[in-house]
Amino acid sequence: MARSTSISTSTDTSGPALPPEAWYTALSSFEGMGPATLRRVIDEHPRPEDGWQAVLARRVTPAPGVVALTRQRTETLVTAWAAKAASFDVAGYWRRHAEAGVGVLLRGTAAYPEVFLDDPDPPALLFHRGDPDVVVGTRVAIVGTRDCTRYGYDLAFELARDLSAAGISVVSGLALGIDSAAHAGALDADLAPPIAVVGSGLDVIYPRRNGPLWRRVAAAGVVLSEYPLGVAATAWHFPARNRLIAAIADVVVVVESHGKGGALLTVDEAERRGRPVMAVPGPVRSPASKGCNDLLADNRPVAVVRDVADVLVAVGLQSRAHRRATERRQRPSTADQAVLDAMGWQPATLDHLLLRTSLSVPELASALVRLESCGWVSPRGGWYERVAKPGG
Repeated sequence: MARSTSISTSTDTSGPALPPEAWYTALSSFEGMGPATLRRVIDEHPRPEDGWQAVLARRVTPAPGVVALTRQRTETLVTAWAAKAASFDVAGYWRRHAEAGVGVLLRGTAAYPEVFLDDPDPPALLFHRGDPDVVVGTRVAIVGTRDCTRYGYDLAFELARDLSAAGISVVSGLALGIDSAAHAGALDADLAPPIAVVGSGLDVIYPRRNGPLWRRVAAAGVVLSEYPLGVAATAWHFPARNRLIAAIADVVVVVESHGKGGALLTVDEAERRGRPVMAVPGPVRSPASKGCNDLLADNRPVAVVRDVADVLVAVGLQSRAHRRATERRQRPSTADQAVLDAMGWQPATLDHLLLRTSLSVPELASALVRLESCGWVSPRGGWYERVAKPGG
């Protein structure tokens, strides 16, 4: 009975069958599901409908870490998930993301960013506003405390501005303090696309006062999240967010951090991945610099940042090598680029693309053949999807 109710409710759509991304997007909205649990569901159930039925049958349990962080009993979460799955409108929720212009990238598909392919803790699903194609080339994360000093804010701004001017993308978390300064500096240079990773759905701006900055980063680069629309920022989302910042970055720079600041979690994740870590020294009496000074004083492989030259030395000539890698792929023509734009970053069928463009079937088919031959599009079971840039 539960199977019949779920499937008929969740697939109530006049269009083609829902892609796997739709089912996983719905599951990722369940409170306490978490990236690790979602990844396990996907790995254990190749057919997304089977994973949905496993949730309905209460055979999916949350990761132990989520139980501890949410302070809810396993049985409470499992029961809540089953109840939500029984009446969830998967198709409607999927349409909501499409209408909001939010793209969805599924691990194992062609559009998924290459930087996460070999990660020890990869995101199963990524949501984005902006162009995920910019996650390529050399990237430096600038992180630090929300409660920063003027010294820290100005220095983060200047470092980000100068790195962007050198063609290096700045990665941060769009929080207050150092994160905001870093993204503002990158936007001031307006040369390399900024990259942000947040801990909420892309329609839940946190903090609210950073709304204009979110929109500017999305317009110039990309804002990424593991959480679908409507999911609020909660404390346990931010450590998970920090691991993605570390995974994307070639180098992590801590500008200011208190003794137990969240930026130090990003440092731990960077070291786990073998990413170089750098820190800006600060006044010994400043609480905002204690974390940085401790990193430099302890016996850890952390380099000193005095100015942007130190960071440029750390990243070396990687940016030039990455640019050469991305330039190997022939750019699409203006007409073919229009098809790519119509496709966006969600899987689309031929019918979808016919509705979104003014092309005839032969014209569209020819464009898709050209885009596939040049490595911009990949077919998958009747769907077409964009391929992320090489070299990430």
